[in-house]
Amino acid sequence: MGQSHPPMGNATDFQQIPTTTLCDVMPNRAQVMTHEIRPLWSGMPRLAGPAYTVRCGPGDNLMLHAAIYRAPRGSVIVVESADCDYAVAGGNVCAVAQAHGIVGFVIDGVIRDLPEIRDLAFAVFARGVVPIPGGKSALDLLNQPVSCGGVRVSPGDIVVADENGVVVVPAALADDVLMKSQARLVRDAEITLAQWEADHKSRIDQILSSKGFKS
Repeated sequence: MGQSHPPMGNATDFQQIPTTTLCDVMPNRAQVMTHEIRPLWSGMPRLAGPAYTVRCGPGDNLMLHAAIYRAPRGSVIVVESADCDYAVAGGNVCAVAQAHGIVGFVIDGVIRDLPEIRDLAFAVFARGVVPIPGGKSALDLLNQPVSCGGVRVSPGDIVVADENGVVVVPAALADDVLMKSQARLVRDAEITLAQWEADHKSRIDQILSSKGFKS
């Protein structure tokens, strides 16, 4: 249960990168979490930061509660939860995490007190909401690799989440992915819709022709 702090690196630069752009440039799209991990309140801003990872046992949330006092400011706490029957966090936990500089939670599990969390404008991506609280007795992994939403997440990996989903950029690839993403955004901004449509139609027609389609 190591507690070394992940590097902050260029994580804040990812705040400007949509998850769709990351998927366009990343070599491995297996780094995208299942669609079931979603924003729990409408209008949630993009979440980006280095992962501080936690694993919680069945019906238990002790390690998440421990993490909010140990994760560096700017971190995204990423939680592997053993079930969706008990909440791993609620309104007070989110308020304390926010006060300690945690930018949000990504949870393969459920939370409670959604109205309070929405009022805080604290970003939480999870599977849903349940009113039942979890216990606090099971020691488990803290700041070690976990599985969340079908993706292996290591401490310091860059987590980016928005209305389109959650993407995990391995720390070793972060600089390259950021550079390619920024270049892609610049290129996309320079293309008008008319130019995009012309290129798109030409490409689609070429694909159809190569498959023997005749209109």
